[in-house]
Amino acid sequence: MRQAASRLEGVAVRTSLVECSALTQRLGVAVYLKCEQEQPVGAFKVRGAYNAIAQLTPAERAAGVITYSSGNHGQAVAFAARRLGCRAVVVMPEHAPGIKVEGVKRLGGEVVFGGTTSRTRQERAESMAAEQGLVIIPPFDHPDIVAGQATCTLEILEQCPAMGTLVVPVGGGGLLAGACTVVAALRPEIRVVAVEPAGAAKLSAALAAGHPVSLQNAKSLADGLLPLSIGTLTFSIIQPVVADVVLVDDEQLAGAVRALHGVGLRVEPSGAATAAALLAGAVDVDGPVVAIVSGGNVDDAVFDQLVG
Repeated sequence: MRQAASRLEGVAVRTSLVECSALTQRLGVAVYLKCEQEQPVGAFKVRGAYNAIAQLTPAERAAGVITYSSGNHGQAVAFAARRLGCRAVVVMPEHAPGIKVEGVKRLGGEVVFGGTTSRTRQERAESMAAEQGLVIIPPFDHPDIVAGQATCTLEILEQCPAMGTLVVPVGGGGLLAGACTVVAALRPEIRVVAVEPAGAAKLSAALAAGHPVSLQNAKSLADGLLPLSIGTLTFSIIQPVVADVVLVDDEQLAGAVRALHGVGLRVEPSGAATAAALLAGAVDVDGPVVAIVSGGNVDDAVFDQLVG
């Protein structure tokens, strides 16, 4: 993770850590927001994507890369590939937010639509990779992705050395696994709390079963947190470290988007998940608390509807 941090210098932004006075007053402990929507692609995903692509061989870069993504990882892959001089193909869901589709294209990525679930997108990407000789850059379940995402928590420890609780959104588990890696290695006394949509509770299901399980479907305002299963690698890192998992519903997510807008932050529902859990009083906290705001890529019409 230290090597990943070095690779990301001058690429990923050292994002702000800002106190949220409303949450501090509500919870009675200092609450800070780690603002990953400040990244050049509007989400933390640039950390893992660039770290992975930067380690490919010249021949692999010449072949090009492909990924499967609901949007933010796809934009991150397109961004990293353009900086490193290689072709990028992104298999996206047919219902992907327009802002994320256009973001991939603006960054030079080629968009291919591949069904409505993470499983169908992965199958399409694997087929295209085999046909065209492309290198797959997974969205979360890969050690280079996890190491890149871990740099977010490394920054937090430098910005808030006294942190007692870290609240992290979870989709496939890359960001959370990165957080757990850092906490386990450097500050095991910190409580790591995961937040996932009630309509896509794949980590809760995996913890109950003792292994990753695949949901039949996933539905939530938080379009970036909808993989049907937690990753195999990410789960193995998360399971022994995470202290609790909190579920948030769409009403709570919408309320959190409004609340963050009220303090000047434009955040997508996925990025507001941690704030939603804290606003609901669902997190047992030891202060100070840091909540990762994972991204801000939300269509104007959706955002206006949520905050209007």
